[in-house]
Amino acid sequence: MLKAILRACSFAITVSMATSVAAATATNIADQAEKVSPLMPGLTVPAITLKDKTGKNVTLAERFAEKTTVLIVYRGGWCPYCSKQLANVQKIEAELADLGAQIIAVSPDSPEKLAESKIDSPNYQLLSDDSLLLSQALGLAFYLDDKTATIYRNKLGVNFVSLDGKAKVALPVPAVFVIDQKGLVHFQYANPNYKVRLTESLLLAAVKSVSEQ
Repeated sequence: MLKAILRACSFAITVSMATSVAAATATNIADQAEKVSPLMPGLTVPAITLKDKTGKNVTLAERFAEKTTVLIVYRGGWCPYCSKQLANVQKIEAELADLGAQIIAVSPDSPEKLAESKIDSPNYQLLSDDSLLLSQALGLAFYLDDKTATIYRNKLGVNFVSLDGKAKVALPVPAVFVIDQKGLVHFQYANPNYKVRLTESLLLAAVKSVSEQ
C-alpha cells in the first residue's frame, strides 16, 4: 500500500486545454468506492503540487508547514452534498482559525471551475486536483461504473478523466484529514457513502486535539 502511495507522487500529468479533460496515469485507483484504502493517521501526506483557482502552483508541503491544516477532499462543486459540506465548514472557519488551523479543500474541479466558487478567504483555499494526483496518493480514488458515469456526465457535468489512455470517470471518496506542520496525518475521516459527512463538532474536536499537542 505504501509503495502504491509513493508511486502516486511521481506520475506525469498533462492537461488538454482544448477538451477540458485531464490526462493522468492510474497508479492507485480502486474498482469501487468501498475498496479504497485511505491514508491512515500516523502517515505523512506525500509531496504534491496542485493549482489554485488562478492556475498558480501550490505546494502542499509548504502550506502544511505554515499551520495545522484541515484538508477536505470532495467530489466537485457539482455535488450538492459537497457544496453543503464546504458551506458548513465555512461557518466554523473562525473557530478553526482560533485553534491555529487553516482549511484547504481539494477536488477534481478545474481551476476555472474553482474560480466560480463563492468561497474566498486567505484561511480557506480551494485547490484543483483535476488529474487525481492527490486523490490517488491519499488512496481515495475509485472508478465509477459505466452507468453511473454516464448519468453524472450527462446530467451533472462531471469532467471525465483520461486514465492510461482510456476515457473513464474516477472520483475521490469524500474525506477530511487533520494534518500537522510536518505533513503528518493525525485524524482521518473517509466514507464511501458520499451522503454522510463529518460533523463540524467532531472536526473542531479533532483540530483542538492536535492544537493541544
